[in-house]
Amino acid sequence: MSAGRLLSVLLLLQSRGRMSARAIAEELGVSVRTAYRDVERLQGAGVPVCAEPGRGGGYRLLDGYRTRLTGMSEGEARALLFAGLPGAAADLGLAAEVAAARLKLLAALPAGLRDEAARTAAVFHVDAPGWYREPERAPHLPVFVDATLSQRVVEARYRRWRAPQEVSRRLRPYGLVLKSGVWYVVAAAEGGTAATYRVARVLDAVPAEERFEPPRDFDLAAYWAAYLEDFEARRYTGTATIRLSPRGRLRLPDNVAPEVVRAVDATATAVGGDGWVEAVVPTEGTAHACGELLRLGADVEVVAPADLRRAMAETVGTLARAYGLPGSA
Repeated sequence: MSAGRLLSVLLLLQSRGRMSARAIAEELGVSVRTAYRDVERLQGAGVPVCAEPGRGGGYRLLDGYRTRLTGMSEGEARALLFAGLPGAAADLGLAAEVAAARLKLLAALPAGLRDEAARTAAVFHVDAPGWYREPERAPHLPVFVDATLSQRVVEARYRRWRAPQEVSRRLRPYGLVLKSGVWYVVAAAEGGTAATYRVARVLDAVPAEERFEPPRDFDLAAYWAAYLEDFEARRYTGTATIRLSPRGRLRLPDNVAPEVVRAVDATATAVGGDGWVEAVVPTEGTAHACGELLRLGADVEVVAPADLRRAMAETVGTLARAYGLPGSA
């Protein structure tokens, strides 16, 4: 049973007055039977929900009853968006507000719902960063949070990959995205369209007095989906033909990108009778592909292209010489 859905039923009845079970079900995307059960759970938790039979009847709260979420500051209300992401809230400088908002939210719930909410919180935890990496520090993130919400321009100095590496930009931040523990700000520079900036690479960020109006048709989720699609299209610039042992194929998901795994699954054909397969996989470039495939050791062989096969052989030869293996001179 979802404590969040029960709270939604309560707030629906509080804001809209009388509602039928069917109307509640349609609003929340559940079955009518589930809506009936939710109302019964609210009644069992001590919420005075009255049932009015007949045509035009339905459920309503007892006259004068209201659940109150009082005393919330603007920061606490903002922090509710990150109540399930304590790490993200801390990055945004909202850790204290999240804790305070949770307390006030729990205090406003009836006892039965409060206990259920506490049980739910006790069995779910979100840890956004991936394995084998430290969480990325983004000290200027709070500046972009405030600037995004207040629609204020930010004077930023940014470090990028291509030359010149350090650039200055007047950014109009449209939104923030947390991807695998890394924060990105989607912003437009002066006279430009929206672009993506990694917040950890921001060297300085100072809010300006100037304000801006985001484009009316800008949709952050749609922008990010298109950005990821374009990134994947630009990321892989070539292909390679490889052979994998049975063990290499099992180890594949732990050592290469998901796109490479999917390519192997889609193109693998058997070679010989010992379980080896041959497949065509996408590559980002010779150096990157060499480093990625070497993780599989003797369980992979590059067939083509020639420059990648040569890079693999040269790297293996260098390792052999470093360890003084016979015949490696």
